Amino acid sequence: MTDLTFRPATPADIPALTDIWDAGWHQGHAETAPPELTALRTRQSFAERIAAHLPATFLSESGGAIAGFVMLEGNEIYQFYVARPFQGTDVARRQMAEAERRLAATGHCDVWLACGLGNARAARFYGKCGWENVGRRREEMETSAGPFALDIIRFEKSLA
Repeated sequence: MTDLTFRPATPADIPALTDIWDAGWHQGHAETAPPELTALRTRQSFAERIAAHLPATFLSESGGAIAGFVMLEGNEIYQFYVARPFQGTDVARRQMAEAERRLAATGHCDVWLACGLGNARAARFYGKCGWENVGRRREEMETSAGPFALDIIRFEKSLA
């Protein structure tokens, strides 16, 4: 896929990004996440979170379609999703490289991301991209009902 471009997300992108996040979260997490968290992961909750994090969100496009998106928060890749039609292509790899480039450009050398327990596909991908699995951690997840403590796998990478 050679026609992949990146740009900041805009308010007009929120419905499409919500669709990608809703489908992607349920694909990667619904079977292994606690039922209490799954109940909070509604389409509306994703739309609200995208709107709240829009300034820190960029997306990838191919052929006029949104292929995926990334939210950055400090030195963290806070959210990383690829739309189903683009899974299995090089979109994820190129989107990850762009996220790392943007983090490095803002001066972040030691970066991290959280991977859901049981999300083996994502964990394999992060490993292939040079991210190190540093073990299980408990993190506070953002939800519409407030923080939700969840065990995750933490991945780290040095961009120096």
